[in-house]
Amino acid sequence: MSIEDNKEIVGRWFTDFWGTDFDPDIIDELAHPDIRFEYSLHKPLRGREAVREFALGFREAFPDLGFGGTADLIAEGEYVVGRWIGGGTHTGAPMTDLPLGGLPQADTGRTMRFTGTTVLRVQDGLITEEIGLDDGVTVLRQLGLMPGS
Repeated sequence: MSIEDNKEIVGRWFTDFWGTDFDPDIIDELAHPDIRFEYSLHKPLRGREAVREFALGFREAFPDLGFGGTADLIAEGEYVVGRWIGGGTHTGAPMTDLPLGGLPQADTGRTMRFTGTTVLRVQDGLITEEIGLDDGVTVLRQLGLMPGS
């Protein structure tokens, strides 16, 4: 596949997986069955089912969750890099998959908005890795899990 094909796949993933109009079918369509999925705020995941459970749980806790690109995608070979911003408001279920314990109660009304950079690896038309670095300190402060400076 070409670099442009890989960028198109990642662009669809960012829109349909991370965007406000989440489509869980995109996981089966674009994620490799053994996808490696890692972000600094969450435990590392492996496989489509683990990614699906994560996404559904995240969106159950933050129903308005959404992220969008802040710059053009950069690609080289199998790798595509994207910068993004996004967040949501905790108006749903508890969210305990965070450092420092998370939000064990439902509907705190706390809002998070943060930035990050993600590197994705695309092989044979499927995303095999998604490794992201996000501004976790900002999130933890916004959610009241870490005191401000």
